[in-house]
Amino acid sequence: MAKHVGYFPELKRNWWLKNRYFMAYMAREATVLPLVFFIVCLLAGLYSLLLGPGSWQGWLHFMQNPITIAINLLALGASLFHAATFFTLFPRVMPLRVGGRAIPAKWIILGQWFGVLLVMALFAWVFGRGM
Repeated sequence: MAKHVGYFPELKRNWWLKNRYFMAYMAREATVLPLVFFIVCLLAGLYSLLLGPGSWQGWLHFMQNPITIAINLLALGASLFHAATFFTLFPRVMPLRVGGRAIPAKWIILGQWFGVLLVMALFAWVFGRGM
């Protein structure tokens, strides 16, 4: 069988810099990088708990490093940016209907942020009681 030969345009490494929508998409996808650091920090903290008090103190010392704090703050900002873009896109990708009528996108987005605030309040209540 003959191999299909077609037109394949050459894409340069900076193809996404020519369109603002692609730039926004790449920025949204890049939010995973600081989040990976945050997750690795949490896993290292759990592992240090298994190893004992000395290891735990070392992990706490590492987490107090200004660079670690800055990267974790960057991860927080990245996760909020990712959530904001996801919440904005959600009504377009999956419009919700109740009784045959479409729910306005603004209500869906506000409902998602309300859910975030509700979960944050729940965590603050659960973990704040023990302190």
